Amino acid sequence: MPSLVWENRLRVRGHENIAGIDEAGRGPWAGPLVAAAVILPPRFRLSGLDDSKKLTADQRERIFDRLVHHPAVRFHWVAIEASEIDRMGLQRANHDAMRLAFAGLPETAGAALIDGRPVPDFPVPQEAIVEGDSISLSIAAASVIAKVHRDRLMNGASTIFPEYGFEKHKGYGTRFHLQQLRQHGPCPIHRRSFRPVAEVALSFVADRS
Repeated sequence: MPSLVWENRLRVRGHENIAGIDEAGRGPWAGPLVAAAVILPPRFRLSGLDDSKKLTADQRERIFDRLVHHPAVRFHWVAIEASEIDRMGLQRANHDAMRLAFAGLPETAGAALIDGRPVPDFPVPQEAIVEGDSISLSIAAASVIAKVHRDRLMNGASTIFPEYGFEKHKGYGTRFHLQQLRQHGPCPIHRRSFRPVAEVALSFVADRS
């Protein structure tokens, strides 16, 4: 289970307010990439808080609500839309989202714990932790907030583009998603720089020319 060990190490070094940062939505063929930054108070505890991938949708929703309504938890999230991912590339979009999520925090953080690899040009000292959402409680909180917010955005997209079933797969590359993509072609929230979408888009245009 994640803990505050890494956060406490940074506090011992003199850093105030440690932000955990994580993202959701790197791999899907459609929808935004969402990054969240979270500052937890010292000695914070929340039963069940873990890497969002280890939780059910109901568990994530419950923990999300408890995090965002906690008076001492500071957080901010940022969504990078599919068109921007196509324009910038996935890695740059991911780095930009993490920097923007951190910059939008309502309280200044002196250091950051980041899931995965280091983010270039980060404004404060950072510690990058592979699988950090299973290790750091702050990163786990960020993973839950990013995941729930993104899932809600995809549920909303499913009412605008119901034929793709976004409420079921959240834009990930399932067999059903591919089937609907081939039948209807890409919609405005598909990532056209992603190979499966690009291939379908080309064949879709060719079939109608």
